[in-house]
Amino acid sequence: MQVQEGAAKHPARRLALLDWLRIGLLAVGLLAVAVGLLPWRDARATGERILPLLVFLGAVIVLAELAARAQVFDVIAVRLTILARGHNAVLFLLAVLFATLTTTFLNLDTTAVLLTPVMIATARRAGLAPLPLAMTTVWLANTASLLLPVSNLTNLLAMNRVRLEPLEFAARMALPQAAAVVVVAASLWVFYWRRNPARYEPPAPFRPHNRVVFLAASAACAVFIAGIVVGLSIYVVSAVCAAGLVVAFLVFDRGELSWSLVPWRLLVFVTGLFLVVDTVGRHGLSDWMSTLIGTDPGTEGVVRAAATGGALSNVLNNLPAYVAGEAVIPTGNHTQLLGLLIGTNVAPLITPWASLATLLWAERCRAAGVSVPWPRFVATSAVTAVVVLAATVAALLVS
Repeated sequence: MQVQEGAAKHPARRLALLDWLRIGLLAVGLLAVAVGLLPWRDARATGERILPLLVFLGAVIVLAELAARAQVFDVIAVRLTILARGHNAVLFLLAVLFATLTTTFLNLDTTAVLLTPVMIATARRAGLAPLPLAMTTVWLANTASLLLPVSNLTNLLAMNRVRLEPLEFAARMALPQAAAVVVVAASLWVFYWRRNPARYEPPAPFRPHNRVVFLAASAACAVFIAGIVVGLSIYVVSAVCAAGLVVAFLVFDRGELSWSLVPWRLLVFVTGLFLVVDTVGRHGLSDWMSTLIGTDPGTEGVVRAAATGGALSNVLNNLPAYVAGEAVIPTGNHTQLLGLLIGTNVAPLITPWASLATLLWAERCRAAGVSVPWPRFVATSAVTAVVVLAATVAALLVS
């Protein structure tokens, strides 16, 4: 029997509580513009800034979702499990590598939304507890998102601010990213993986239900990654690859296409969040953030920016924390801005709402019947967040 472990083919139509919160956030932002709390000129400038980001987000999520429906992630995950030959330690290294590469090249929300159910299903096929694999996806979804602009929305914002090309950005963040993955891998092993049985029974090979669309999706993902590496526009290459894959599905597997592919929830959330943060920033938040972060371009300023971004992310959410912090950092303080970026990328591990990726991951775990022990989650994530933040900031300062 062929079982599709990717995204649900027939998602529920009813809006969840989180959906209403996203819509409410956008409504609050639009209301702020309507009553003058956020001047129309500023709102328009914000819209012009985020429009290319929204296009990219929409395209890359469609690309990733179709890749999941073509069962690309299922095939890779099961083959990694077989490749480990029943050894828990080898499977651990391969799972870390898989989650890291997915986050780096296909965005952290891809890892949280699409990879989580695949990894859970793979763990069950191998007779393993699903929590270690689930924790691997959520921690690396957040912490493996430093290297490329496509990995995280905050990276796109920072890259534009410091005026770095994608490969220049990657060179600047390579050492911090390596430090983050090493620290998180060590934490995952100590807190979750080392208690697994040393051996497991490898599952049977997984074959996609439609080989043609599987090959088309694999090719689209490969072209997308290659386009990033050679320096093509991330906006253009994501749109072209997504559109090409949509055409392939239209021809070979039309039944898998639906309007649910359009990530309207994420687009509504991002738009509303930017409007609300801009409004709050004009009415006191910027002064408060300026006091916490300061304007020192040196080590002290970098540390303060990273610590403030990380703490505020766990209190509120990492996206408004980054936007609010970015607004008060002088444009010439590139390293301080990257410190803020690191804080808002790797530290939002502790609370479930610290990042959108964690919220989406929790929903997928619940849908897959995996119970998350939240006290243990918070305790282990707090330790990991502190250590990984210190390691990545130190790596940034010496890079």
